[in-house]
Amino acid sequence: MTTANPTIRRNRREPLSDASLLTLIAIGIFVVMYAAAVIFMGGAFRKVQQFLDLFNENAALIIIACSLTVVMIGGGINISVGGIIGLTCMACAKFLEYSAPENSALAVILTVLLALGIGLAFALFEGFMVSYLEIQPFIVTLAGMFLARGLTTLLSVNPVKVTHEGFQVLVKTKLQIPWLGYVAKNGNLIPAKLEIGAIIAVLVVAVIWLMLRYTQLGRGVYALGGNRQSALMLGINVKSVCFRSYIISGLLAGLAGLVFLMHKPAANASIAMRSEMDAIAASIIGGTLLTGGVGNVIGTLFGVMILAAIQKIIGLSPLNESWWQDMASGAMLGIFILLQSVILGRRGKGGKEEKKS
Repeated sequence: MTTANPTIRRNRREPLSDASLLTLIAIGIFVVMYAAAVIFMGGAFRKVQQFLDLFNENAALIIIACSLTVVMIGGGINISVGGIIGLTCMACAKFLEYSAPENSALAVILTVLLALGIGLAFALFEGFMVSYLEIQPFIVTLAGMFLARGLTTLLSVNPVKVTHEGFQVLVKTKLQIPWLGYVAKNGNLIPAKLEIGAIIAVLVVAVIWLMLRYTQLGRGVYALGGNRQSALMLGINVKSVCFRSYIISGLLAGLAGLVFLMHKPAANASIAMRSEMDAIAASIIGGTLLTGGVGNVIGTLFGVMILAAIQKIIGLSPLNESWWQDMASGAMLGIFILLQSVILGRRGKGGKEEKKS
């Protein structure tokens, strides 16, 4: 009887997982893209603030992209998140303008509870329909999207601007980083600034990454998306895992609506339109498969950064019309879908050949 050489076993490198490989590809493409912008376009791209603005301007998108990543890893989908953002923004704006108490701290606390409550209400409805009644998630969340958009218009067809002093303090509060700033032409130091919403978005990424990687719920989500029947055989309560993934998605959508309002303290009936499509695209670019079982919120973060960088680059170029941004984003999404197909196809073929040998 022969035994494996322990030295060979120690030196053997485990192959990267599908999620890790796709995440590394997304990170690499973002780095190359941004470096090319710094080299060839210069100007604002050479300032750290331009990089931080990718987070400041896309904090809400980062949060809902993370919420979609959780659901998509579990083999589901949630296209109501954009509608929830719009409804949350309008409801919070109306509350702050017409019903909020003068006490700043209490007004902010109640606004946060309202935003999370709206997200939770949709999550409970959609999660129950998808998990326990086993209705197709696309149909359920499509209904949720229409409901949220309709309620937003019902609340107000006119724009609502937030002027509440307590919330304005929250909007204007920024983390200043002097050593990453730049010296203006008049000789004054302009520190780099990071908005509270951007900090919240980064914290959400960290928390969801830890949840997916180290908790029983996270392992259950991957198992559910990988193979539902296998998950059942392993003793996983797939209905509970699916339901909780939609709870997380809904709560994050409500939080994203609040963060959106913190960045632009005004609401209208068409706010955050198409943001659910951008979130799905960012998740796919970051390595999340629509078929489930594979995904990583770090990759999702860089998926958002890639889309944001495309918008910045085209916006500062002669081709600054919106359709060029849409075309570039669509082309990038198509490239990543093709990459996913090629990589996973080669790995599947390699695995079959290894079994035969």
